[in-house]
Amino acid sequence: MAQVRKTTHSRNSGPRKTARKASIRRSGAARKSTKRGARRWSQRVTEESDALDLQQGVFKLTSAKKIAASLKRSAEHSSRRKTSAYRSALSMLTFYINRAGKTLPRTQRTRLERAKVELKRAFGRD
Repeated sequence: MAQVRKTTHSRNSGPRKTARKASIRRSGAARKSTKRGARRWSQRVTEESDALDLQQGVFKLTSAKKIAASLKRSAEHSSRRKTSAYRSALSMLTFYINRAGKTLPRTQRTRLERAKVELKRAFGRD
């Protein structure tokens, strides 16, 4: 009769996990590209969104009226948007403000907040 071998494990160690970790581990290049992609998802949304085809550097314009006019033009000419032009333009502007967060300079934030008001005016939603 064969004897059953008893193993002694400490209570917390459990079975060895090193083989599993090795099979899951990725190469350094794949890991870097994944991290970069995860970090830049909001940039990708701004560039490739189905909501609008934005003018290059629209959020960096110096005037709230210019920003609103550009967003309105983009929203009205976009064939990929899924809702009204006003709603698409406003959501893209709000998305940009929210994703910039605390890193957005105060002057630019106030300019973008004024652009919301100008956008509302441009679409006749006073």
